[in-house]
Order: sequence, then structure tokens, then C-alpha cells
Amino acid sequence: MNYGTIKDTDIANGIGVRVSLFVSGCRNHCKGCFNAMTWDFNYGTPFTQETEQHILSLLEPEYITGLTVLGGEPFEEENQQVLYPFLQKVKKLYPQKTIWCYTGYIYDKDLLPADGRKHTDVTEGMLSLIDVLVDGPFILEKKNIMLQFRGSENQRLLKNNGTTFEQVEKL
Repeated sequence: MNYGTIKDTDIANGIGVRVSLFVSGCRNHCKGCFNAMTWDFNYGTPFTQETEQHILSLLEPEYITGLTVLGGEPFEEENQQVLYPFLQKVKKLYPQKTIWCYTGYIYDKDLLPADGRKHTDVTEGMLSLIDVLVDGPFILEKKNIMLQFRGSENQRLLKNNGTTFEQVEKL
């Protein structure tokens, strides 16, 4: 897996001061995407053990609320295989910090069901580690800059309640 960038102090992609990892690779190709360069799976820098250690050290300060993973597309099959074990490490080292994830796929259609088009052998494990999931493709015609942590009106804020995700309007 490659990544486009790592933001060490991000306040736009979740509650609090966060570390954000922008992965590379996306098959959604949403019209008006703010990060279209990350559609290419080869864009950016390889995600290595050193990258993991760097992000884990960025998460250490108390003022960091958690990690946000976005892209590109974290739930592309190739990215899930790398992100799942990494997110396990994050949760083990920092159980008090939250993990947010943005996906252009739909939780209860593409990710959750065993026959969902992006469901893999690690999808459910990955979902279990995520505290807040923002799902749905960005739709330019439904763009609304007044929405909290979303770009278009079709996107949902989903909070992990321990067994499944529930839609919320605000966090």
C-alpha cells in the first residue's frame, strides 16, 4: 500500500487534534474529489514498518485525540490487508484514542454483508476497530459545506456502538 500524505496535527477530519493518514488507491473516482491524485494506487510513498512507527509516535502526545484514515480509499481490498493489522496496533497501544475512517463505499451495502462488494476476510475486524465511519461517495451535486465532517448530503456519520454502527447527525 502507498500513502499520499500524513498530517501530524489535523483538526478538519474528526473531533480534536488528530493524526491523519491519506492512503493511495481509489476506484470510486468521485466527480469533484478534493484528493484525486490519490486515486492512483502507486501515488505517494510506500507504507512501511518505519511509516507505522512514525505514525505511532505521532499519536503518543496526550493532546492527540486519535487517528483518521482517509484517502484515496481505505476500504479498497489491497488497503484493508495493510490497514487492519496497523489499526490493531494503534488500538492496542492507544486504547483511549479514537479511530475515524472515511470511505466512499456504503457501510451496510458494500462493507458489512459477507457478499458486499468490498467485504474481505479482514473487513469486519477493521470495522470493529473504527469508532466513527463516514460513509458514502462524495456527490458534487449534493455538496454542502455546512455538514459536520462530511462533504455531501448523502454521506453519513456512523458511530460504532460496540456491535454495529448507528447513524448520527452530530458528534
